[in-house]
Amino acid sequence: MNNIYEENARVFKALCDVNRLKILELLQSGEKCACILLEKMNISQSTLSHHMKILCDSGIVAYRKEGKWTHYSIDRKGSLYAVELLKHLTKIQESNE
Repeated sequence: MNNIYEENARVFKALCDVNRLKILELLQSGEKCACILLEKMNISQSTLSHHMKILCDSGIVAYRKEGKWTHYSIDRKGSLYAVELLKHLTKIQESNE
C-alpha cells in the first residue's frame, strides 16, 4: 500500500521546485537536448542532472540518449497521470449525513 503513496509523492516532488517548473515550461514546446536546457536555465550540469532525475523518476518527463547527449520531453502518460492524481486527491467527498 505504501508504494502507491511513494509513487504519488514523486509526482508532487517533481512539481515543488522553481527550477523544475521552469524546465517543464521549456519542454512544453517539445523535446530539448540537455545542452539547450543548460543554456536556458543557466545552471550547472550536475544541478540539471539532479532535477532531470527527479522529473524522470516522477514519470512526467521521458528521456532518450543520442550520442553523448540526453534529450528530454514531457511524457504524455506521466503528465495525464499527474493531472488525474491531483484531481483525485483534491476531490471533496460528499457525506451522506
